[in-house]
Amino acid sequence: MPSNGALRTAGTEARRVSQPQVLPLDAHNQRLLDALSPGDWKNPQPAGSYNLVVLGGGTAGLVCAVGAAGLGAKVALIERHLLGGDCLNFGCVPSKALLSAAHAAHAARNRFAGTDAVAPTPDFAAAMEWVRERRAKIAPHDGAQRVAGEGVDVFLGEGSFTAPDCVTVGGAELHFKKAVIATGGRAGLPPIAGLEGVPYLTNETVFGLTEAPRHLLVIGAGPIGCELAQAMRRLGCDVTLLDRDARILPKDDERAAQILQETLQGEGVRVELSVDILRAEKASSGVRLVLRSRDSEDARERAVEGSHLLVAAGRIPNVEGMGLELAGVAYDERRGVEVDDRLRTTNSNIFAAGDVVGSFQFTHMADAMARNVLRNAFFFGRAETSSLVVPWATYTDPEVAHVGITRGQAKAEGLESVEIELGALDRAILEGVDRGFARAYYDKKGRIQGATIVAPRAGDLIGELTLAMTHRMSLAQLASVIHPYPSQGEISKKLGDAYMRTRLTPGVKRLFERWFRFLRR
Repeated sequence: MPSNGALRTAGTEARRVSQPQVLPLDAHNQRLLDALSPGDWKNPQPAGSYNLVVLGGGTAGLVCAVGAAGLGAKVALIERHLLGGDCLNFGCVPSKALLSAAHAAHAARNRFAGTDAVAPTPDFAAAMEWVRERRAKIAPHDGAQRVAGEGVDVFLGEGSFTAPDCVTVGGAELHFKKAVIATGGRAGLPPIAGLEGVPYLTNETVFGLTEAPRHLLVIGAGPIGCELAQAMRRLGCDVTLLDRDARILPKDDERAAQILQETLQGEGVRVELSVDILRAEKASSGVRLVLRSRDSEDARERAVEGSHLLVAAGRIPNVEGMGLELAGVAYDERRGVEVDDRLRTTNSNIFAAGDVVGSFQFTHMADAMARNVLRNAFFFGRAETSSLVVPWATYTDPEVAHVGITRGQAKAEGLESVEIELGALDRAILEGVDRGFARAYYDKKGRIQGATIVAPRAGDLIGELTLAMTHRMSLAQLASVIHPYPSQGEISKKLGDAYMRTRLTPGVKRLFERWFRFLRR
């Protein structure tokens, strides 16, 4: 009998005969599998023709499929692995559960002054079980039964285009008027000699750990690398974070990155920047990375050894094995499916959304793109991806959140900015987490063009500034918003207040002085 997701056919019906492998196969992961890839799932009989066929059951695919079905369309969804995609299974959901557990462990060891209790030792296995349990609890939201209950024909198996208007899955042909490619992405491997010959983890396997790595080497100091480095360190592991760039979070604000780097180092993470990793080798301790500094005249090689290696050095789109050529869809193995600003591929009846198109690889962006696809595919919409206001956040402690233009772009465009320190917020002082800042860039009318926040829950706080940008609001309008006191949310109001103070020019101040002199008469 075939295994590993193989299909057998009986007429036009295809039934999966095994579930994908998820380790460790405990009760929590079994609940996950039963929701996302039921072992007894039978694919439905195909309809004569579908309004929409969706390839990929991650965020973009689920929003497209359920959204279209809710509007009355006949929809088929094809998923070859696990419904929920990268976000639920290997990305946002398990990583944030892990960060939650790590934060709790860190807080327990760093109590307020005056306590003499012995700091508890982190329980790594319990933390990882927490991750699996939380993920399994969310899984039914994206599960096969729930999606089918929304009126979607759910097909589990390998889908492939055989014509510009037809996809096959398990021997069944699905003809469509419109289709969406939402197959997501996966961890990419940097070109390091010997890497494929040593054991390594990615975001797709790291959450399967049940024992704490003695010393974790992390390649890549972007959001994923920084989040997992801090979490693992807080759970008791030695951690070394490496990157060829001169700083961590190279796409984020430089000051924000510096604050986070100093925080990581203060917690015991060893940070190796501006290094080329020449090769990876097996070692008695586990794995050895041979390095050479990029910003030094000293060309000598040196090595760092660890028990485990985590590769977090970027992602690549899933475009292989789908017959895109037969559908007339252009793509690139690194950049993904080629789309225009309305997310149409080179086949005007096929759209693409999410990580497979290569830009802004965020769950919330996949959701927004999917909504644009529905408008453009069925309602003669002209929704453009470039018009979306897209925030992002790195969920370390402190969090780093951003929306709109960067500091460099603001400088190039001659825009002004206002900045406040996190210590200006009473709530931050009271909680002892007052290291951070908020900065906003604005145009001549005071309208917000971009912002960065470094603070606890910055990913939540950036929402108000994103709303202001979306509706072309000014900083002056933010200054008029009342927030509960004391709260971190006051950070937006204080940015508005700081902007209003810049409006008090010497000329305006003289006018006010004359007015008040008049009132004293």
